[in-house]
Amino acid sequence: MLTLEVKQREAGESADTLRDGGFVPAVVYGHKEESRSLSIDGKKLEHVWKTAGHTSLVRLAGIGEEKDTLIKDIQMHPVTGRILHADFYALEKGKKIQIAVPLEFVGEAPAEKVGHIIVKALHEIEIEVTPQELPHNLPVDLTKLIEVGDHISAAQIALPSSATLITHGEDIIASVTAFVEEKEPEPVAPAEAAAPAEGAPATEASAEEKASE
Repeated sequence: MLTLEVKQREAGESADTLRDGGFVPAVVYGHKEESRSLSIDGKKLEHVWKTAGHTSLVRLAGIGEEKDTLIKDIQMHPVTGRILHADFYALEKGKKIQIAVPLEFVGEAPAEKVGHIIVKALHEIEIEVTPQELPHNLPVDLTKLIEVGDHISAAQIALPSSATLITHGEDIIASVTAFVEEKEPEPVAPAEAAAPAEGAPATEASAEEKASE
């Protein structure tokens, strides 16, 4: 489990002052956790964020009893990508959490090797799981997709022993569709000019021709 050293944020200390000193203002809260303002070393927070994302436990140390948390939200500078603020959600001990876990597609589908198309319909599924068994992601084995019509549903994804699938089990995660090459339409030959029907009025051009004769 990742551990992050944090400090209690001093009352009246502005966010800009913290950021100028290389720290990031943050907050931790929970269902039975009073909201507390924190300051965190910016470089350490960036490393933990890149590793943990939203789906790995982060233990906060340095403010009394250590707290197991999830990174709930990260605010980033739109230009520099620097972290401006972080929200941590403190988990209740012994309680399962409901969370959307990213899917990681692994392997190469045999159907794709012969030219068919793999359609990836879902990129995360929702589960309920104990914090201790919370996966960072869930692998989806594409080598099971062999021919057109094959698919992988949510119910086929292997979950931790304590996890319950919340996403509908029949929801399709990935499937195979046939590759159909579009044929370019054949050029249409220009229609030949039809001769005027017998007795039809002469065109302006033919009338002028007769006048000149």
